Amino acid sequence: METAPAKTAEIRQVIFLAILLLLWEAGSEAIRYSIPEETESGYLVANFAKDLGLRVGELATRGARIHHRGNKELLQLEAETGNLLLKEKPDREVLCGVTEPCVLHFQIILENPVQFFQTDLELTDINDHSPEFPHKEMLLKIQESAHPGTVFPLKAAQDPDIGSNAVQNYTVSPNLHFHVVTHSRADGRKYPELMLDKALDREEQPELTLTLTALDGGTPARSGTTAVHIEVMDINDNAPQFVQSLYEVQIPENSPLDALVVMVSARDLDAGMHGHVAYSLFQGGEVSQPFVIDETTGEIRLNKELDFETTPYYNMEIIATDSGGLSGKCSVLVKVVDVNDNAPKLTISSLTSAIPENAPEAVVAVYSVSDPDSGDNGRIVCSIQNELPFLLKPTFENYYTLVTEGPLDRESRAEYNITITVSDLGTPRLTTQHTITVQVSDINDNAPAFTQPSYTLFVRENNSPALHIGTISATDSDSGSNAHITYSLLPPHDLRLPLDSLVSINADNGQLFALRALDYEALQAFEFRVGASDRGSPELSSQVLVRVLVLDDNDNAPFVLYPLQNASAPCTELLPRVAEPGYLVTKVVAVDQDSGQNAWLSFQLLKATEPGLFSMWAHNGEVRTTRLLSERDATKHRLLLLVKDNGEPPRSASVTLHVLVVDGFSQPYLPLPEVARNPAQDDDALTLYLVIALSSVSTLFLLSVLLFVGVRLCRRAREASLGGCSVPEGHFSGHLVNFSGMGTLSQSYQYDVCLNGDSGTIDFKFLNPISPSTLLQDP
Repeated sequence: METAPAKTAEIRQVIFLAILLLLWEAGSEAIRYSIPEETESGYLVANFAKDLGLRVGELATRGARIHHRGNKELLQLEAETGNLLLKEKPDREVLCGVTEPCVLHFQIILENPVQFFQTDLELTDINDHSPEFPHKEMLLKIQESAHPGTVFPLKAAQDPDIGSNAVQNYTVSPNLHFHVVTHSRADGRKYPELMLDKALDREEQPELTLTLTALDGGTPARSGTTAVHIEVMDINDNAPQFVQSLYEVQIPENSPLDALVVMVSARDLDAGMHGHVAYSLFQGGEVSQPFVIDETTGEIRLNKELDFETTPYYNMEIIATDSGGLSGKCSVLVKVVDVNDNAPKLTISSLTSAIPENAPEAVVAVYSVSDPDSGDNGRIVCSIQNELPFLLKPTFENYYTLVTEGPLDRESRAEYNITITVSDLGTPRLTTQHTITVQVSDINDNAPAFTQPSYTLFVRENNSPALHIGTISATDSDSGSNAHITYSLLPPHDLRLPLDSLVSINADNGQLFALRALDYEALQAFEFRVGASDRGSPELSSQVLVRVLVLDDNDNAPFVLYPLQNASAPCTELLPRVAEPGYLVTKVVAVDQDSGQNAWLSFQLLKATEPGLFSMWAHNGEVRTTRLLSERDATKHRLLLLVKDNGEPPRSASVTLHVLVVDGFSQPYLPLPEVARNPAQDDDALTLYLVIALSSVSTLFLLSVLLFVGVRLCRRAREASLGGCSVPEGHFSGHLVNFSGMGTLSQSYQYDVCLNGDSGTIDFKFLNPISPSTLLQDP
């Protein structure tokens, strides 16, 4: 991940590049320096920083460097001081030849931000070469009949220097017959001609030797000499004459060796030996090197490969000489035709290997292209693949920048292989390709994403502490620390939920653990949120809802609500002696705090005083008679009942029920102690019992009427407010028990159990269902 200063530098680079492009569109001038050739290496050309108005050291901080466009690397830039120094001694003749002026082009590139400066270095000529003739001796054959004023061409001296340092004048040693006249050709070069001042006499002087001197214009002047040997010939009064004074031809630079360039032709009106013409190239040195002429036919052929980029044309002079020494001259201009024999060249000047994915427009590379060919052969077009989010922008004199079209997305593509194709417009087209690999660096632009929209986990109650109950997983499409996810528990919305004591989470892998044993009867389900945060800057996070469902175990035995077993006196039901078979004696009501099949209850009659008299329905707990009562049946019966759930393993509870057979509900019932009485005491007490029974019946009737009226009034009042009834004070108090989801009932009911121990009567009422939220759960 890039640091903040690096990002700021890149943004500055983009802004400065945009300003630079606007300035280049308006145009710019090159900075030109001039030094003499043969200047020693290390010479201070200029202080580039001072010329640009930059501070000392600013070139170094901005990554300044020199880019030479195909030239020899003559200069070096000291970025710390801004000095532009010569790297080696320059030779103008080697670098530019006859080209004038000799200007070397190079660029100063500042990389941060990107800025270009076109700079030209002009090498001025010094007089470091002396004129030199192609041969140490020239031979002239002159007829003795030559008239004064006759001109005889001489071969010119060669001097690589230019301007005033080139050959400026020719002189000849003092003599009585000749003087030298200096002429200028079309290209400015000087050549000599020997003019006859006084007629020759072969009999008097058959030959003579002169010294021809070539002088340049340097200070001090340099000179070169050659010997001119003159043979005086017999009369030959017609010199050869060419058909054309100027031949202009074109030849492709890729022509094969020995290719015919042109054939020149000269005529001599003389007859015999004086009419025979021999052709020769008049110039020597490097100018005549690529060509050779047949002295008999005048055919000029190629004997060396041509290169348009080095020498685009040749200007030659052809001499036709007869056997009498007379000669004629013509000029041949050979133009080298360029062919597309140089592929474009691409030079990378600046390259950024990693681009932040959120950069709006970043400079990836700066490069230059060149092609030494001419015309369409040297015109260059650049392109990259169409499907890539990058653009090529021309900047300045064959310089291009490769920039991004807009922000990139590393998650879609993390690497780009960009192939820059550079083609010229020649026939056939020549192409150069260069591939750049660009990495897209990641920023934290993606929050962690959970693999599920929500999680539901199941854990069985009575679990062991530190039990692994599930794993929460999230992914992050970023990379590095931006994709490193940390998990945490978020504060629950319900502040009463003790989340910190229930579960914990592994911050590294999202594993959830139960911290303590859970109790289904106390907590059946709870939910909370888990947060996932990455380690990017800025940090991104997301959260998900986790729901934990506690699964029930059969860890609670059935609890009998009625008849109660913890009372001080046993529970007794009254059974009329005239009861029909199937008479409902009572209903055993039991609940189980477990759920599901662990709370499905079944009932069973284990033992009874009269096994065939009573039966119990297995699914609803109803105790009914199976036959009519007889006089022989006992008045008191004891039943042992069993309530069992459907769990694994099953749990059960037993209850004892006492049944008293009475002749009618008006008959008083007083519980008798379970002690032995003798018959004498029973007879003595019988009278007392009858009196008490009559009084009790009367009192009981009045109390029943009053109780009935009071209960009715109380029921109406409570149905209007609570939906219940008031329970008279006695041995048993009323109980409201929540059976939600337990026992054999399909929904929550409220039971009002009223038992009066004094009267021995029972009132058991079923009321309307109520909401479970209003019930109190007895632990």
